[in-house]
Amino acid sequence: MLEKTFDPKSVEPRLYAAWEASGGFAPTDDPAAEPFSIVIPPPNVTGSLHIGHALNNTLQDVLIRFERMRGKAALWLPGTDHAGIATQMVVERQLAAVGNQSRRDLGREAFVEKIWEWKAKSGGTIVNQLKRLGASCDWSRERFTLDEGLSAAVRKVFVTLYKEKLIYRDKRLVNWDPHFQTAISDLEVEQREIDGHFWHFAYPMEDGSGEIVVATTRPETMLGDTAVAVHPSDERYKSMIGKAVRLPIAGRPIPIIADEYPDPEKGSGAVKITPAHDFNDFMVGKRHNLPMINIFDDFARLNENVPPAYRGLDRFAARKKVVEEFEALGLLRAVEKTRHTVPHGDRSGVVVEPYLTDQWYVNAEELAKPAIKAIEEGDTVFVPKAWEKTYFEWMRNIQPWCISRQLWWGHRIPAWFGPGGKIFVAETEEEARRQAYEHYGREEPLRQDEDVLDTWFSSALWPFSTLGWPEKTPDLARFYPTHTLITGFDIIFFWVARMMMQGLHFMDEAPFKRIFINALVRDAEGKKMSKSKGNVMDPLELVDDYGADALRFTLTAMSGQARDIKLSRERIEGYRNFGTKLWNATNFCQVNGAARAEGFDPAQVKLPLNRWIVGETTRTARAVTAAFADCGFDQATDGLYRFIRRQYCDWYVELAKPVLGKPGEPSADEAARDETRATAAWVLDVVLKLLHPVMPFLTEEIWAQTADMGAAREHQGFLMVARWPDLPQSLIDPSADAEIGLIVETIAEGRSVRAELNVPNSARPQLLVVDADEAQRKVLQDAGPLIRQMLRVADVRVVDAPPPGAIPYVIDGVTLALPVAEFIDVAAERARLGKEVASLAADIDRTAKKLANVDFVARAPEEVVEDNRERLADAEAVKAKLEAALARLGAVV
Repeated sequence: MLEKTFDPKSVEPRLYAAWEASGGFAPTDDPAAEPFSIVIPPPNVTGSLHIGHALNNTLQDVLIRFERMRGKAALWLPGTDHAGIATQMVVERQLAAVGNQSRRDLGREAFVEKIWEWKAKSGGTIVNQLKRLGASCDWSRERFTLDEGLSAAVRKVFVTLYKEKLIYRDKRLVNWDPHFQTAISDLEVEQREIDGHFWHFAYPMEDGSGEIVVATTRPETMLGDTAVAVHPSDERYKSMIGKAVRLPIAGRPIPIIADEYPDPEKGSGAVKITPAHDFNDFMVGKRHNLPMINIFDDFARLNENVPPAYRGLDRFAARKKVVEEFEALGLLRAVEKTRHTVPHGDRSGVVVEPYLTDQWYVNAEELAKPAIKAIEEGDTVFVPKAWEKTYFEWMRNIQPWCISRQLWWGHRIPAWFGPGGKIFVAETEEEARRQAYEHYGREEPLRQDEDVLDTWFSSALWPFSTLGWPEKTPDLARFYPTHTLITGFDIIFFWVARMMMQGLHFMDEAPFKRIFINALVRDAEGKKMSKSKGNVMDPLELVDDYGADALRFTLTAMSGQARDIKLSRERIEGYRNFGTKLWNATNFCQVNGAARAEGFDPAQVKLPLNRWIVGETTRTARAVTAAFADCGFDQATDGLYRFIRRQYCDWYVELAKPVLGKPGEPSADEAARDETRATAAWVLDVVLKLLHPVMPFLTEEIWAQTADMGAAREHQGFLMVARWPDLPQSLIDPSADAEIGLIVETIAEGRSVRAELNVPNSARPQLLVVDADEAQRKVLQDAGPLIRQMLRVADVRVVDAPPPGAIPYVIDGVTLALPVAEFIDVAAERARLGKEVASLAADIDRTAKKLANVDFVARAPEEVVEDNRERLADAEAVKAKLEAALARLGAVV
């Protein structure tokens, strides 16, 4: 027998340990089983589970459990990312806190060894947290982006692309983090709004004919200016084009050039050009072949390319000094306050500088071509399809990919420098030395590149390197390409696109058949979660408070395509209560002797009630199967919720009570009772299987605790590996649907009438059957005792016409009536409903006008607009319901 209540805190760790020990997370060895594989988006080894992880991994687990139960060789391959800059930062902070040391004090080799020690001790935190969520990954295949196999794959890819001239070394602008002294990716740059100034500087004409005024928020960069640009159509400056200004402080002449970049409507229309320290200016510099003067060192201090008085100054000290000197020279024309976005390193928190430096690049434009084609031709599909547009926009305008980082933790670049700057790229140092010997004709000293590769470089190989590539492993042959990638929209550029490029280049096949982009989890008000707002919801706290299943069901149920999730504790609590309802229904089945019958065939049940629930179970199973297969996670959970809560728990259990009778007492119809017990047990088994991918712990525990309910199941062991229900359409019986549907809707609509008109619970009106055919009258009269109890009516009577004071309602062509006028004040109810309808109409009008305002929709935050749309839809639904109630009152006989 079931325990009185389901206790997640004791059940979840026990069941997870048993699942893992059983080996059930590994794909079946059956060679006939269709492969189905998912690779986990590898979380940072430094990470802790946040609500986005919880959503993403829940959906992956739902899908893998579903396909595992369908008999496929289902592999969910886990692993973690070495997270170069994040991990290095963690260990550097520890060194500083414990021994006031820096990585440079230790040296590279000792520092990297410290990181490996940290990983061995603390690197598994997020893996254990994923297990608490119920993630059924095959942990025996767990990978790490710096393990030896993946490192070999990284080296091979780098060398191959270099030989194909798709990797090269170049001097270009990068996002430079002066705190870590490394280039960082766009994803690691955080745009922050800050208060600043526009300083308007006058640059005197070289020929003494006047001046030209430019404005900047970064005065220190003027020391690296190499031109002033104006728009070719700007009449104010046409006569100046080709002339020069003398750059103040630096004393250098710089040309005035014509370019499409300046906007004549903004400021003076003239723009200072600093190609080495601004991404737009860099492109202008390339077009006009301008000198590129780097004025910073790695720490963002001014270097030897500036006047002596500025050398060694921090950039912000230099900024102050430049402004003071312009003012002293009489060349400061204006200072204007502004609020603008400034890029910061998301880890360091310092202002990022565009910085001209030698780095390694991938020719992403060339690699992108087949990756674009794969989506265009449908080899890989995005779900929702709208995300294709985002993918194409980026891929069709892709820039060279900077893959080198000035860090110590990561994949060291397999390139060695010899005398004369000659570079030797090889998978091993021995091979590099062999190449050098061939080039020089003698042994020469070589120095390996100090830089490491961008973390995204190794992550881009994840779908095939984790399966053993470059070796031709059985796993690679069986599970590549993977089937579905589930990930967030924010890394479509940084990860998804790069996996597509590398997979197609090295495997000649896209790494995924389908890419599902999951939603963003917001708070209950639709606001983005952030520590500064104090609205972050910790998934592990939610698991502690409500159990993993309640959180999983909530996230899955709210994962509708193309919409964000508004998460609230109330919603999670509601789905926990849903699980409790199923637990109680199982308890009812046990108490009332529900038992699996040997050879039970749902197609052979006789009782209309049982034929109806078999049909509803079939309908649900088929719909849920189709929804899960199409990543319709919300549709699947909606179908499960409605069936389990409404049809099974609310209706079938209640309608079955008269057939089952009191436990321990004889029944007037033992055959009907036995059939109902067997049907109830069969439906419960199907329900547990359908719900298992979403609520694995609750369903597995019920499965285990109902093992003694009659005949043995078709599969002994864990529900996790039980056979998924495949129920034929023929089990749906239209006649049983009509009969039981009439009873159910009669009671449900009658309850709505009572609720809408505030009929007291103590009132016992009669239910009158006014217009129905003979079969319908018989169904309602035979169900009279049940209807009396569930609708709280005195009797069910057939009449020719309803008496005065009756409220009519129609169900499937049957006209029914509830004489309730004697229990309510009709005039007062009409006034109440009319007032509520008028209030809602006013609210609807206000909201509709707001949404029709183009300026409001354009300027308001996305979540505010969405809130208004939802409020409008909700108000319209309630208004329609109240108007129906008013119409009923108007039809009082």
